[in-house]
Amino acid sequence: MSEHHATVTQCAKLIYDGFDIYNRKFARITNRARRRFERRDWHGHQKDIVYRVDLYTWSVRDVVTLLQRTLGPRVNDHALWQEIRWYYGQRVENVPDAGFMKTFFNSTTRRIFKTVGIDPEVEFVSPAPDEGFSSADALRLRRYPYFGSLPQIFARILKDFEFRVPYEDAERDTGRIAEEIGRYGRIYLEDMGEFQRIEFIDCVFFQSARAYLVGRILQQHRVSPIVIALENGDRGIRVDAVLLSEEELSIVFSYTRSYYFADPNSVIGAVQFLHSILPRKPIDELYTVMGRLRQGKTERYRIFTHHLYNTDDKFTYAPGDKGLVMIVFNLPSYDLVFKIIRDRFGYPKTVSRENVIDKYKLVSKHDRAGRLIDTQEFLNLELPADRFAPELLEELVSQASNTVHVIGDKLRIGHAYIERRVRPLNLYIREVNRAEAEAAILDYGQAIKDLALTNIFTGDLLLKNFGVTRHRRVVFYDYDEVTLVTDCNFREFPESRDDEDVMRAESWFYVGQNDIFPEEFMKFLSMDRELRDLFLEVHGDLLTADYWRRIKAARLAGEVSLVVPYMRPVMPERRRQDKRLA
Repeated sequence: MSEHHATVTQCAKLIYDGFDIYNRKFARITNRARRRFERRDWHGHQKDIVYRVDLYTWSVRDVVTLLQRTLGPRVNDHALWQEIRWYYGQRVENVPDAGFMKTFFNSTTRRIFKTVGIDPEVEFVSPAPDEGFSSADALRLRRYPYFGSLPQIFARILKDFEFRVPYEDAERDTGRIAEEIGRYGRIYLEDMGEFQRIEFIDCVFFQSARAYLVGRILQQHRVSPIVIALENGDRGIRVDAVLLSEEELSIVFSYTRSYYFADPNSVIGAVQFLHSILPRKPIDELYTVMGRLRQGKTERYRIFTHHLYNTDDKFTYAPGDKGLVMIVFNLPSYDLVFKIIRDRFGYPKTVSRENVIDKYKLVSKHDRAGRLIDTQEFLNLELPADRFAPELLEELVSQASNTVHVIGDKLRIGHAYIERRVRPLNLYIREVNRAEAEAAILDYGQAIKDLALTNIFTGDLLLKNFGVTRHRRVVFYDYDEVTLVTDCNFREFPESRDDEDVMRAESWFYVGQNDIFPEEFMKFLSMDRELRDLFLEVHGDLLTADYWRRIKAARLAGEVSLVVPYMRPVMPERRRQDKRLA
């Protein structure tokens, strides 16, 4: 073997070994979730969330360091890397997870060359994650034929998915599952033929303080989802919910929640299984919720690029009020928004660019409680400049010149955040009927409370910074003022000394940097009087310092409050009675 060929071989192996080490570490952290659940170690689970998010970046960085030491000045030899790419591709072609391996290779070369756009000579062009996947590599399932008794089937299922902690009352739980399936079936599944079998992915999905068994019910004419949510309580493990509709599952596997800890024998197979029961959920989001963040980004870019070059509409401003910190735009025909940090922020914003980036990093590693949109960070994007509306293009180039440049016929974006598009809450409540507007305003308050329980204070409570998903859930998406509840000092307004104090334009008392006055939240409630009265009736405690101090004290005392995705706010009983009397 020549010295040159040995170098090519060594470099390809370093990358392959780096991916293998990353994959094994990922599996080790993921598998630890079972022990965390059994021990009710929620603090440890939160630490694992943070560690696993950073693991990919750390792994790529370590490989790049090894390659720089190995190659020295030749690490930037473009021709050499073309050979390494070809050699590596030959070795991983048509093997399980080949797409993942190629994505890892791309991450390595992009870091070395600081690639803008795509360089097809030293990277694999948008590798599909299912490359190398075949029926012989099928997902391992547990299958349970139906012979007339649902309780018997689910008694077996709970037995098969045992934990070191016993079930609190397995017989009660199997009866409950069977009863809920029977009730749901009589309403929605009666004309779909007899049950044939029930199938579950052969691993447990862990998220926060819940474990999920993910499966599907097969009938003669229909395949329906089923997810069983398990809680580990004081008296043992019990079934906490049986989720049977696509809408319920879509919320559980939402882009507003933390990533799952699950280790199926085939990630690709698991994603295909999930897509079979959630056909409207984008494939890239399913990879992301499985914790495969980089593959989710790759898939999102690949699918979006294909859409972009098969449509002719132009990028334009996203619906909603213009942001003081971000320029936000979208392609109307696609369900994503792009967010670019401005060079200078409008009054009264005082945060810096670095502050904003830190806030987005905080959200990426935090329990999002079903209320914060997952945002993906992209570097060095290139998009066709002629696809941008003229006024948007002008603003991007002039107001985000640190990030955006026109190079030939391309718009080069050095840094961007991409996330799912939702309808801004301030627009939504004007467009829907009264009952839907009331439900949204109540959920707005619940969203603030859900986030508070996970130690997140949104900072800016204006309705325009919240959005409504297609499932009518209110979520928050403007992160530049997000902070931890435990970092805030919640205060009441002190009593004024005289009328002169009240009339002053500035505060007549000392206000610290982290001081928050919940009484001020009233000015954020830009809604009509009836909606404001409803909000105050149900969520008026949000405007008291005592409420926030209790949340903060509980967190500082080590308490972990967890928000499960299948809990929903309800209209107050008195309001429902009033409507019936009207």
